[in-house]
Amino acid sequence: MSKETGKKTASLAGKTLGSTNASAIQKSLAGSALAQAGTNKTTSKSIETKASAALKSGQSAIATKSLAGSLVSQSKKNN
Repeated sequence: MSKETGKKTASLAGKTLGSTNASAIQKSLAGSALAQAGTNKTTSKSIETKASAALKSGQSAIATKSLAGSLVSQSKKNN
């Protein structure tokens, strides 16, 4: 079974991309999550690295960590 972006994560990603307050990293993660929604695409190494750093950071917002967690779970090494 392949992993893919769920409806809640896709919704969060859409809201993030539409937000004027979202950071560049949030928009980057959101764009990747939406690009993977409904496909069998996996997370690229560069996005996986950004997502992993966001998860480890104590300063990342909850939304950032949610997007990051979804993307890390869809990385090639986790499939």
